[in-house]
Amino acid sequence: MSARQVEPSITAVHPRETTALFGHRDAEMALLNAYRSGRIPHAWLIGGAQGIGKATLAYRMARFVLAHRNALAAEVQRAETLYVDPADPVARHVAAGAHGGLLTLERTLNDKGVLRTVITVDETRETISFFGSTAAVGGWRVCIVDTVDELHPNAANALLKILEEPPQQSLFLLVSHAPARVLPTIQSRCRKLPLRPLAVNDVIHAAAEAAGIAIDDSALVEAAEAADGSVSRALTLLGGDAIKLHQKTAALLATLPQVDPRELHALGDALGGSDRVALAAFVDSIDRWMSERLRADDANANANLPRLARLAEVWEKINRAARDTAEYNLERKPLVFSVFGLLAEATR
Repeated sequence: MSARQVEPSITAVHPRETTALFGHRDAEMALLNAYRSGRIPHAWLIGGAQGIGKATLAYRMARFVLAHRNALAAEVQRAETLYVDPADPVARHVAAGAHGGLLTLERTLNDKGVLRTVITVDETRETISFFGSTAAVGGWRVCIVDTVDELHPNAANALLKILEEPPQQSLFLLVSHAPARVLPTIQSRCRKLPLRPLAVNDVIHAAAEAAGIAIDDSALVEAAEAADGSVSRALTLLGGDAIKLHQKTAALLATLPQVDPRELHALGDALGGSDRVALAAFVDSIDRWMSERLRADDANANANLPRLARLAEVWEKINRAARDTAEYNLERKPLVFSVFGLLAEATR
């Protein structure tokens, strides 16, 4: 099956169902060694760019801990990776989202069936009852937050309260695309585990497995080379003319705060009226550009606080507009002009 035959709606398998980990060997060993020492920190902040395997690693760790509740057991001490056989009952229950020892905090659908923009405080307060009740399976309890960046401010404070006084045998795995923006009080209670973008070869293998295509497919290789170490980005770029659209968007972003309206019209036309792959490629290009700017400003946060706050606010507006455009199948050209208008204002 070639990439040109792949459906344009390719998406990665959910991390709770993903048993293979590509790259991140050092990070995996850091978690494994900490666990089998018998003195593992109760909270980890797993940070890095979007789509590089942070949540996959978090679920991999959760499965291992829940499958091997005695950290000092011989099989744990001999383990070379965090791999758990997919046929193991723990792995099957985690994949089904039905393991009593695992709580996942992530954005959910509201009563209208629309994905919320934040993780709510009510959902986050579930951690209190989760860690306070008698475990159905005994032993360790694990909470994965995917992502901590999407916590409502009140939800972040609710999470902080339980991080300050963690129960025995509790493990928190907090995923973040921008760890420097996480509340300092949360950061201070976590062991930081930064992940680097994947090597091109790792992206190729991970995307090939997710999409069910050959690793030597030319379109896959091209997408992986343009993906900046992100598997999800490679999958997005596999559809249609997504790579060309990404390049066109990147060229326009490079001209900010000045943008040629004629080029914006051309980009709006290239997005088409209902092509979800094209829209995903456009939004991904904007996300990548924004992430790079925010990481650059994080390096000198004190000098750039106003700019950092402005860019973060714009990023949230853009993502909200993009979700509405996709959800209600709105015209793409107004989105293009709105996005570049917001970015031009924020970068002046």
